[in-house]
Amino acid sequence: MKKQETRNKKREGNQLGFSAVGNLLKDYRLEDKGGYITREFQDFGYRLAMELNDEKHKALYMRLAKTVDRGLLEKALSFVKDSNAKSPGRLFMWKLKELKKTAENPKS
Repeated sequence: MKKQETRNKKREGNQLGFSAVGNLLKDYRLEDKGGYITREFQDFGYRLAMELNDEKHKALYMRLAKTVDRGLLEKALSFVKDSNAKSPGRLFMWKLKELKKTAENPKS
């Protein structure tokens, strides 16, 4: 008799508006953009490309995010954001080159 009572209680719980987690997540969909970002540097590189309006070269920015000091990338991005450049990607690469030079030769 106790098994029957617990089954009835489970049914009552479902009637109160509760549903299984699997049923809740079944209808939830993420927007698939066709790519896989699994590492933090990939995310940073992707965000760089979007902020510079240069989605065509997002792989380049991901590689830079992996290999170049994050501080230099953020300084170059800040420089570009403050400007009103026609080609922000090109200006970013120029500023990054200048920052790398000064980082290597601080007295020059």
